[in-house]
Amino acid sequence: QVQLVESGGGLVQPGGSLRLPCAASGRTFRNYVMAWFRQAPGKERGMVAFISSGGTTYYTDSVKGRFTIALDNAKNTVYLQMNSLKPEDTAVYYCAVRLGATYNDWGQGTQVTVSS
Repeated sequence: QVQLVESGGGLVQPGGSLRLPCAASGRTFRNYVMAWFRQAPGKERGMVAFISSGGTTYYTDSVKGRFTIALDNAKNTVYLQMNSLKPEDTAVYYCAVRLGATYNDWGQGTQVTVSS
């Protein structure tokens, strides 16, 4: 099992930036995918971005050009840099790791609120 702890959420004005770190601990692994999901009130949880151990990245269309996912292997941490934030980015953001076919381990989530 992998323990994931997110941080960095908060209240930010439209157009602002936040960086969300997700620190991983527990079992070691070589091949994996780490992802950020988000869930807004009344909506289903959806994937925002992922990054593989090989460096492949993916972004959902609504965040392309604004968000960047990155890995710091030395710190066992994945980051989500969010720029040009919009009110519709308001959600609870979750970090997750996939070692096989599914995302089995999740963090507790961190709230991001974009409002003036």
